[in-house]
Amino acid sequence: MIDKENVSYLHQGKVMALITPFDDNYFMKRALVEAQAAYDAGEIPVGAVITVNDTIIARAHNLTERLNDVTAHAEMQAITAAANYIGGKYLKDCTMYITLEPCQMCAGALYWSQISRIVIAAPDPHRGFKTMGGNLHPKTEVKTGVLADEASALIKRFFIEKRNLN
Repeated sequence: MIDKENVSYLHQGKVMALITPFDDNYFMKRALVEAQAAYDAGEIPVGAVITVNDTIIARAHNLTERLNDVTAHAEMQAITAAANYIGGKYLKDCTMYITLEPCQMCAGALYWSQISRIVIAAPDPHRGFKTMGGNLHPKTEVKTGVLADEASALIKRFFIEKRNLN
């Protein structure tokens, strides 16, 4: 008998845990791979993936320098890719894993996409949507702090190196 609330089952009188390889840590690690790609390209290292039913349907990283476009944030790129994959503008039943708290612009796009869930690694106390007074769709579930140390370390390293070059 499976107890979905506790993610366990009974086997020969013993309670056994179900192993879920595709959890929030797994998908955030995929977003961190995207953030590293941005870092390697000289972009602010933010990465995103969007999933539906434990399948990645979009992956992206910042492209603002490469495209010379202030709107080419990882979230915006991922939203567009996911909408193209789904064939519609609403991302219901989807989850975005993002390595840095979205800015107000990206939060607005996520609001309009009606995405079901967002998992954020590191907070952005300077430009994050929470600091700026932005909101997500009221039905969007938000989880924070997944692999926050790894995401924060990458961003800090990027800006330390950037300051030392100038």
